[in-house]
Amino acid sequence: MSAHPGWPAVLTDGPVILRPFRRSDAAAWSQTRRENQHWLAPWEPIPPCSWYEANSPAVFRRMLRESNKAGRQGRSMTFAVCYDEHLTGDARLVGQITVGNIVRRAFCSAYVGYWVDGRYAGRGITPTALALVTDHAFNHAGLHRIEVNIRPENRASRRVVEKLGFRQEALHRRYLHIDGDWRDHLGYALTVEDVQEEGGLVARWHRIRGS
Repeated sequence: MSAHPGWPAVLTDGPVILRPFRRSDAAAWSQTRRENQHWLAPWEPIPPCSWYEANSPAVFRRMLRESNKAGRQGRSMTFAVCYDEHLTGDARLVGQITVGNIVRRAFCSAYVGYWVDGRYAGRGITPTALALVTDHAFNHAGLHRIEVNIRPENRASRRVVEKLGFRQEALHRRYLHIDGDWRDHLGYALTVEDVQEEGGLVARWHRIRGS
């Protein structure tokens, strides 16, 4: 039995599907990450080896073991982001989103990190995924606050959280070592009270999109 309320889970909204990773995802994950080096590498901590080696199927399998263990222990929830463009049941793996560093008791908070295949950017996949995991964290995992930290230069990622109404609350100086130096990050956050009256963040996102 899972020790983590709300985990495992499958979350869907239209063509966007979030589900736990499977061992069979190794090749697709590796290929997608490797092909997106120029899109992703400027925003992620530098691996101790080449990008190609850091995104191998073997690395995926280690990540899967670690994320499954963390999920069972209630420390994180890691989802594959899949996209079924024509709603035919043939969903393609296009990214990853993780609710991590979960702390309970009086804090009941977590951080969310995500990436998406640059070839699928601009289709609303990432804000939909973030809205889905935020609602799930609030309604089923028992969390109260979700935080997202983003480099100021990462305008695409900042647009995601700003569209959804996350508040910019902080500037974290020299927060993470990325792309050869310690980089500042902007801290965004949302609490369950912020979206209660609207019926959740997915409902807010639908209204923003006019759907």
